[in-house]
Amino acid sequence: MVFKRLRYLFVFLLAALFAAGITYVPLPYYITKPGLADELDQYVKIKNGYHEKGDFMLVTVSMSRANVISYLVAKMNKYHEIFKKEEIMPTGESDADYQFKQLHLMQESQDAAIYNAYKRAEKQVSYENKGVIVLAVSDKMPAKKKLQAGDQLIAVDEQPLQTAEEFIDYMKTKKQGDTVKIRYVREKEEKTITLPLEPIQGADGRVGIGVQIVTNTKLKVEPDIKIDSHRIGGPSAGLMFTLEIYNQLTKGDITKGWEIAGTGTMDAKGQVGPIGGISQKVIAANDAGAEIFFAPNEQSAADSNYNEAVKTAKDIGAKMKIVPVDTLDDALAFLQKLEEKK
Repeated sequence: MVFKRLRYLFVFLLAALFAAGITYVPLPYYITKPGLADELDQYVKIKNGYHEKGDFMLVTVSMSRANVISYLVAKMNKYHEIFKKEEIMPTGESDADYQFKQLHLMQESQDAAIYNAYKRAEKQVSYENKGVIVLAVSDKMPAKKKLQAGDQLIAVDEQPLQTAEEFIDYMKTKKQGDTVKIRYVREKEEKTITLPLEPIQGADGRVGIGVQIVTNTKLKVEPDIKIDSHRIGGPSAGLMFTLEIYNQLTKGDITKGWEIAGTGTMDAKGQVGPIGGISQKVIAANDAGAEIFFAPNEQSAADSNYNEAVKTAKDIGAKMKIVPVDTLDDALAFLQKLEEKK
């Protein structure tokens, strides 16, 4: 009797371990699937800004590390995508580094959105360069384990740095075997290191220390604006942030009472760029009740985000109007002609 009970207990424990294994043990893959579509007025607050009847919506893709169950589910779902870990994060990049990079890309996207919206609304806006930020460090390069994402580079060979371009231009004057002295700040503490230069893979003989960098900029605006993106990463919401900010800055509601979603990067010149996961974002927007969806047109390329969005909307039976845009002007022109929702 005791032996029988022990056998049942042993079987139960094996089953529990198996269930835990397929549920919690991560695989070397990431799964992306449709995320959420949130109203942007909860993220963007402008002092004395105007209110809207409809909504501009931020659309996201959900991404998580795969386990056995999620991997099998993704295999059976047309709009779940499976990526190898190295396709998401370069070799040697940690989850923390990846998250930092995505959050910084979102910050850059927000800055471009603010700049374009304030300029278009004829409000006060200017940039101030605040130095150079490390976004990522390449594996098997001199900076590995010396610098990390978030470090601020303030000088190279005692030459002060204000922009990433200054650092890049200086490194172009160097050759393999040279060294550079880097002064940087990490967690408010200034440090100095000297690193050798090695060839950059695929850079036609150029040498470097192996860092991906960007200029750290600060915007000055009037009226004041606060954006809380709830730690959503990546640059793909640039267009929609721009439209939301512009709408709050100007009289008249350009949503005309409609539920408007969309996606696309935004640069300082008002150009809308392509993004990943367009089909998943179309599904998320449709599920949230969006009636209009802006999609990057990519100059009418055959494989554009817009064409894929149209196919996905048709496939899922969505009634959303898919609108192609190459620039902020394209989106504003469409909204200007849009009739008030009855």
